Amino acid sequence: MTQQWWVGTDEAGGIPNPGRPDAKPAAHWRLEWVSATERPRQPEVSPDGTTVAFVLDRDASDVWTMPVAGGLPMRVTVDRPLAAFWEDGNAVWSPDGNRLAYAARGKVMVVAAAGGVPTVVCDGSGPVWLDDARLIVGIGRGEQTVLTVVDLQRPWPRPIADAGADYVTAVVSPDRTRVAYTVFHHDDLNCISLHVVDLATGESSTIVHQPGFQLRSVAWSPDGTRLAYASEWPGWYEVFLVDAVADARPHQLTVADADFASLTFTPDGAALVGVRSRQGVTDLVEIDTTTGAVSVRAEGGTWSSPQLLPDGSVVATHESFTTPARLCVVSPEGDVHELLAPVPGPVRSAPHVVPEHVRYESLDGREVYGWLYRPVSASADRPCPAVVQPHGGPTSVTGDEWDGVAQYFVDKGYAWFAPNFRGSTTYGMEFERANHGVWGVADTHDCLAAHDHLASLDWVDGDRVAIFGASYGSYMALHSVVDDPDHRFACAVSKYGDCDILTSWAQGDLVGRLDLERMMGHPRDHRDEYEAGSPIHRVEHLQVPIFVAHGEQDDRVHPNQSKELVAALQRLGKQYEYVTYPTEGHGLLRPEPFLHFHRRLERFLDWYLMP
Repeated sequence: MTQQWWVGTDEAGGIPNPGRPDAKPAAHWRLEWVSATERPRQPEVSPDGTTVAFVLDRDASDVWTMPVAGGLPMRVTVDRPLAAFWEDGNAVWSPDGNRLAYAARGKVMVVAAAGGVPTVVCDGSGPVWLDDARLIVGIGRGEQTVLTVVDLQRPWPRPIADAGADYVTAVVSPDRTRVAYTVFHHDDLNCISLHVVDLATGESSTIVHQPGFQLRSVAWSPDGTRLAYASEWPGWYEVFLVDAVADARPHQLTVADADFASLTFTPDGAALVGVRSRQGVTDLVEIDTTTGAVSVRAEGGTWSSPQLLPDGSVVATHESFTTPARLCVVSPEGDVHELLAPVPGPVRSAPHVVPEHVRYESLDGREVYGWLYRPVSASADRPCPAVVQPHGGPTSVTGDEWDGVAQYFVDKGYAWFAPNFRGSTTYGMEFERANHGVWGVADTHDCLAAHDHLASLDWVDGDRVAIFGASYGSYMALHSVVDDPDHRFACAVSKYGDCDILTSWAQGDLVGRLDLERMMGHPRDHRDEYEAGSPIHRVEHLQVPIFVAHGEQDDRVHPNQSKELVAALQRLGKQYEYVTYPTEGHGLLRPEPFLHFHRRLERFLDWYLMP
């Protein structure tokens, strides 16, 4: 058979996996449906409140617009490549509502909202309109991103602030005379601070700088006197208010033991609209700016990117275990109306399983968490195989979000368990930082204990449990079959993950390298921890088959990580399958690689977890 153009390397070691002639697809699901499910995200409401711009992930991650009152969406751009939703930017409206600015392929672009030829403004990222003639843009130089102003008629970036660190986000004051911005400190990698620059004088003031703590979601009050933000200083990302002047004392507004984000003041300044996350569930909420009282506008699964409309309604994205991503309008009374839900009919009508949020004890006694899907067919008389799927990040979470791949395999009869191991978000800062310095050791214990939890259930066959992950989840999967003296898992799947965090530190992009240093320190000072966190040094202990896959364009976890792993597997005579995808980066986004990988995953699991 001629190899498909979207597949690069495709090889195996050991006894070939021929696939099962008796294997059948899921009864009610197809992987093609999952691949065809589009994702609208990051809505931005026009200044007059009549139109929403958003990014839609389908054949590309292009910018679209549609009337807030409903109607047909219009594709505005055709030049943005497919991008991973978890780190892609959005499009922003000019103050007059006539144009949209966005980033694509490392350049800042501007296009007429009604359609037209996009204009390249400059190299950069994160555009924000200062006024109709100028943009705030982040310009990268070496290992630093500087905050600049760019005049569209003479696009030479002019630095406006230098806090000695990396610019992260910028928010323009209501009178457009000041810019609040956050910076990431290379000498304190767990710190993000808040500053304000006066554009007339160029004077920059530090508003909040708490060493060792991060903040996010900065918003100006309508009168320009206060700033709201969420800080992790209390142990969660609680909401604070501060006067927009240097040396002001911040006031903690919420005490909710939850993580807040995406804050926006209501026009009268009496409340903030935002999202609140706790244990993987995210609500759309309002916060009284006098009392800090929190009221729920719309309950989870996961709400994101809320945008206020003139009548007090909110445009936001929403998804849940049973609902793929959609754009919604939520009234002040909490009524939810679908604005755009590009869900294929078969997905909308397919049965969905809602997982249970479970708590279980790790090997060292720490309580950890996860979401457990139980197939309808599982019972004590007919225990099922299972898949443990740790998430990527590691500073991330598996939450109340749609996962069509999980639904497909659960429909086939697999239990599916997504552990939120130590290091996961939305369980508090102490839990989030509990894997700092112990990558691949303490959090691997949580994944091994996930197997033990499954094996304790009478409806799961503990001898037929696989572990599968992508990125950091892949790294967890590899550790779990290399550093487990009890060899709990029957097989493993490693999708674009690290095997050697020391060489990965040197090979990957700046964002990944600094994130590694943030949690593990610099390798010159922590070589023992880096070796303990690198399963490549102990691959000889692997006793089960492993499936390795990687995108050849990956700049976060370099493809050499999988090459290094496979070379060791070959040398040691281990059982493996190895596939690469020439068009893909850190995420298999195109339909052909997505389907090829998941069909191979299905064949791999069906064969090695055969009853």
